Amino acid sequence: MKKTLPLIALLVISLWGILYISDYNYLLTAISKIYLKGHTTAFLSDYQYFDNTLLPPSQKPQPWPIHKKYNSTQLPNEIEQKNAAWGTVAFLIIKNDSLYFEKYYDGYGVDSKSNSFSMSKSYIAAMLGKAIDEGYVKSIDQPVIDFIPELKGDYASQVTVGDLASMASGQRWDEAYYSPTSVTTAAYFVEDLGQLILDQPIEEQPGISFKYKSGTTQLLAMVIARATGKTLTEYLYESLWNPIGIEHESSWQVDSKENGLEKAYCCIASNARDFARLGKLYKDFGKWNGERVLDSTFIAHSLKARFEKSPQYGYSWWLKQFKGYNTFMMRGHLGQYVIVFPEENMILIRLGHSKGPDSTNDDPFTPDIYAYMEAALELNTHASEP
Repeated sequence: MKKTLPLIALLVISLWGILYISDYNYLLTAISKIYLKGHTTAFLSDYQYFDNTLLPPSQKPQPWPIHKKYNSTQLPNEIEQKNAAWGTVAFLIIKNDSLYFEKYYDGYGVDSKSNSFSMSKSYIAAMLGKAIDEGYVKSIDQPVIDFIPELKGDYASQVTVGDLASMASGQRWDEAYYSPTSVTTAAYFVEDLGQLILDQPIEEQPGISFKYKSGTTQLLAMVIARATGKTLTEYLYESLWNPIGIEHESSWQVDSKENGLEKAYCCIASNARDFARLGKLYKDFGKWNGERVLDSTFIAHSLKARFEKSPQYGYSWWLKQFKGYNTFMMRGHLGQYVIVFPEENMILIRLGHSKGPDSTNDDPFTPDIYAYMEAALELNTHASEP
């Protein structure tokens, strides 16, 4: 045993050294910040182990009004069992722009921060709409190389900002969350995210079909930063965060203190009440309490599927017809959702540790989403009762 331990230590040190000098040295960060903490992928509270930029509350915070029937009903037992099994930490319903139902689990509360994961993609698209509105970007048809002339690939000159927002970029990318060697995993841990993105060429004809790629949103965010001359955090705050009355301090993960590039495809750490606000803004076609924040035409365009063969996706928003309702939603890894029912003037927010089982067919929406929407509609029936 005494002879074996030094050999094991030498082996570990050798493997660590090999990783350090290899193209996979980012795995050292992954090991220390994710895997050694008992996780196989990013997790809700991982923001505290990374560098972040600060997103302060709005200068004029606007608390949600409380519905006259606030928490007067309960979730069905079936959904409570699923909440327990799938690790729900927040389940909220905003009805008629008032907080109607609110419940937290696992020690989370009103001001608890958790990782947005890919819900942030909808914020990036909204920032694009604002950048177009303010003249930083001409239109969704403007070529990306106008802003990033060093973009690589045979089709680099053809891809537009609209192609990026609608996930039709033709970019080389492997959207694999649980593979340690995928570019998606690398993007989460490298210290120079911008260079990693620029190393992914536009290798297929853009604008032809939908294919979900996190790197595509990161590229769009880099366009916005160059177009505006501002950091993503600065532009998010002035264009959306401040005007829509965010109540709580939030943060945005960056690749490193040295580069300070926000992980735009993910990683805004905020809370359920404040995540809901972008859903309200889009529900109201860009107006916040009567004040114009985003262009209504841009929002209407964003909430329509670009490709007939991919009716589930517009411009960084997921789209779903459910029981006669035309819903749209923000979605994030592990089951982070803001789901809007415009016809019912209702917003459902669910945050949690897991999304439960995957779909058993080609359905792009996992079973948990249907369960949560069913529960929201059931609670909604009580909202107008005397």
